[in-house]
Amino acid sequence: MIYRYTPWWLPVALIASLLTCVVLFAALVLRAPVKPLTQQQAADAVPTTVYRWRMVTTWPKKFPGLGLAPENFAELLRKASNGRIQITVYGANEIVPAMGVFDAVSSGSVEMGHGAAYYWKGKIPASSFFTSVPFGMNATEFNGWLHYGGGLEMWREIYAPFNLVPFAGGNTGVQMGGWFNREIHSIADFKGLKMRIPGFAGEVFTRAGGTAVNIPGGELFTALQSGVIDATEWVGPYNDRAFGFQQIAQYYYYPGWQEPGPGLEFVINKKIYDGLPDDLKTMIAVTARAINQDMLDEYTARNNIALKELIEVNKVDVRPFPKEVLTALKKFSYEIYDEMAIKDATFAKVWTSYREFMESATAYHKISEQYYYETR
Repeated sequence: MIYRYTPWWLPVALIASLLTCVVLFAALVLRAPVKPLTQQQAADAVPTTVYRWRMVTTWPKKFPGLGLAPENFAELLRKASNGRIQITVYGANEIVPAMGVFDAVSSGSVEMGHGAAYYWKGKIPASSFFTSVPFGMNATEFNGWLHYGGGLEMWREIYAPFNLVPFAGGNTGVQMGGWFNREIHSIADFKGLKMRIPGFAGEVFTRAGGTAVNIPGGELFTALQSGVIDATEWVGPYNDRAFGFQQIAQYYYYPGWQEPGPGLEFVINKKIYDGLPDDLKTMIAVTARAINQDMLDEYTARNNIALKELIEVNKVDVRPFPKEVLTALKKFSYEIYDEMAIKDATFAKVWTSYREFMESATAYHKISEQYYYETR
């Protein structure tokens, strides 16, 4: 039998060589350039769950400005989410009545809605602050209060019991005071007048001696033409001209004391919203903010053109409310807010926050926005 001597160090050397090869191979792999994913590969990597929603609105389908905002939201969100949220938008009365949006989304019969918070004043008196109140904030101030002054948190707090999550959904800027077939010289001229005017503005108008009526936008022309109402406010030149009010009303008054910065809303059923992944929630928030600003930009541009046409082509008599009238209306407004605050703790809380922010913004705007407008 022949014995062969194996040096003790040979196995150690073999193991060391093997480890060296492994390390070198790993280094080469790590240094190799990483090929970026193609657009299709990236899309394929996204979770495949697709959310198909219905959004009901209080506006006629694709109505300029108001009705296009939800359409634009749906399309922008579809692109941002790579098709993971697909929303079909329905106009007023296609699925639910114009004033049925709140209840439809709250119950979960549809996933989402677009409307105006002051339409739900009968359910939540403080909701009016999240659209507009007479002699309240303009659009810039309102957006500042919502997103940096605690307004959005209050809004979500008062909507939570109704299973709703609200987002700002557009703003038309300061509106016009309305269309009349009667000249307004004093507050006494409101007596006996039937006017479409919603929210707390309706209560103010009633206190001034008139009769307030809340009618959806799509029914206003017929109501004014037939004499169901004597006057109406809607939005401003861009939308009012589209509805044809210039054909049936002689006087067009300003300013829109009743809606100085009316914000609109997107509402989502809370249970459905809570079930979304965080990235889609973020996309919804960002898209809503974009549409909120986009609408204000559009009205700032379109109202100018429409007003010029109403005056030059349609010969509409555009005139201001007398100062005496505005002074009286403001007095009635603040009386109503203070009376409501005594009866309703939630209303008092929101009114306090809203008023404090407005007063602070007003102090600065006197030496910035307002003074600039007066001097340029």
